[in-house]
Amino acid sequence: MNSTPPAIPFGSALRVWLKIGLISFGGPAGQIALMHRLLVEERQWISETRFLHALNYCMLLPGPEAQQLATYIGWVLHRTLGGLAAGLLFILPGFVLMTAIAAIYVLYGELGWVQGLLFGMQAATLAIVVEAVIRVGRKALKHPALWGLAGLAFIAIFAFKLPFPLIILGAAICGWLGARWRLIPHSAPSALTPGETPRPEITAATPEHWTLKVLLCGAALWGLPLLLLLLCLGAAHVYTQQALFFSKMAVVTFGGAYAVLAYMTQQAVERYGWLSPPEMVQGLALAETTPGPLILVLTYVGFLGAHRAAGALDPMVSGLWGATLSTWVTFVPCFLWIFLGAPHIERLRGHAGLSAALTGITAAVVGVILNLSIWFALHVLFRDVGQWRGYGLALPLPQWESLNLAALLLGSSAMLAMLRFKVGLITTLLACASMGLLLQRYA
Repeated sequence: MNSTPPAIPFGSALRVWLKIGLISFGGPAGQIALMHRLLVEERQWISETRFLHALNYCMLLPGPEAQQLATYIGWVLHRTLGGLAAGLLFILPGFVLMTAIAAIYVLYGELGWVQGLLFGMQAATLAIVVEAVIRVGRKALKHPALWGLAGLAFIAIFAFKLPFPLIILGAAICGWLGARWRLIPHSAPSALTPGETPRPEITAATPEHWTLKVLLCGAALWGLPLLLLLLCLGAAHVYTQQALFFSKMAVVTFGGAYAVLAYMTQQAVERYGWLSPPEMVQGLALAETTPGPLILVLTYVGFLGAHRAAGALDPMVSGLWGATLSTWVTFVPCFLWIFLGAPHIERLRGHAGLSAALTGITAAVVGVILNLSIWFALHVLFRDVGQWRGYGLALPLPQWESLNLAALLLGSSAMLAMLRFKVGLITTLLACASMGLLLQRYA
């Protein structure tokens, strides 16, 4: 008797992917939990072990792991068309909303009520990021050596400003060596349990010359726009800068959304000057209120950067092009990694060395997220933040007389609500936004 479940209709899968795209709030943890509930528990379209194995692979890739997990599972269910549908529907609702928010911000951002809402939301962001540190830390740091690795990663990026890819490489090597010398525990990706049937059955079989075809498509969709921008507009144009920067980010940023934000914030604010630190904080708060990957804050960054360097173009049109271009070059590689790796990932099942490297990377990411939370705290709570340099260090130096007591009160209240009373993310953001509006109106 054939025990393989019947094929899943593509129309049914499409409706589920659209539903996930519309309600995937709460960052990567909430999005992964949502997909697990809908796809593994309720519909049983994919097995538990298959889901976890795919998640481990996606966590090793640069870019947002939740979006890549959706693309991977879509490929599992319906191959290329399924992967494209799942990945695109995961992004599209959030992209539309973030573009609209950016447009509203540049049109009405100076109005009092908009500033009040944004002020409240940026204060709540502090609680969101602190919660992320605690959540990831509890899951990742289960051994003293991993605590030490997280601490070293934090010092490297916070005090010495070492490049994130270098930190990740070092963490992967430490994880691999630590497991090899039995200094750091790790668990390899599990195989199917006895009697478990994959849903659906997956093999490594692919069309002829599959890898070459994927690489050619990737070159056309990702590399060709970059080349045209360089040739037609030059390296100094804002579109070219954004395309090159976000393409680089798509390649070198490992460790999930919060880790990516640390790198993007440093470059977009300090190097390119596309937006100010408070605007970056506000962008993150706004991204938390929309579905889809948290990294879609780059849509907001791309819009503001291009809007302010519009030149002869209409600023709103320029902003729209910047938002679209930034999002395109960031997410095309996400599909590329999945379509290249998915046919071969089954051969990596149970690979101990890969799992050990992942353990080290995950520990380092905790330190990077802690750095992000401190950066946000300083720019939320203080109006002026300088920098102290010496002995090879570069440390932030807040001006204590610029402490914002209202931000301190709202941020503390948000942390108390989320960490102590387990109030939901959206509820906390809405409450802080309302308080910010009241403070703006009556202060």
